[in-house]
Amino acid sequence: MSEPHTHASHPAIAARLKRAEGHLRRVIAMIEEGRPCVDLATQLHAVERAVAEAKRALIHDHIDHCVAAGGAQDLAEIKSLTKLL
Repeated sequence: MSEPHTHASHPAIAARLKRAEGHLRRVIAMIEEGRPCVDLATQLHAVERAVAEAKRALIHDHIDHCVAAGGAQDLAEIKSLTKLL
């Protein structure tokens, strides 16, 4: 089994995702309560942005700390990562 791959930023990213998870649970409750669609869409947009920001932070941190040598393999990895942004 390989060692866990962690960065100093991972706890903050996990915390951000946990907040987004709680927010998403609230949106589900809002749907079950019959709240207006505009309110639901607004809250879903906020969840979507929170997850996107967490992903962006993770990818940027990975590039800063793991993709440093600048070789052909690193360039291919950067190209793959940029498709996810």
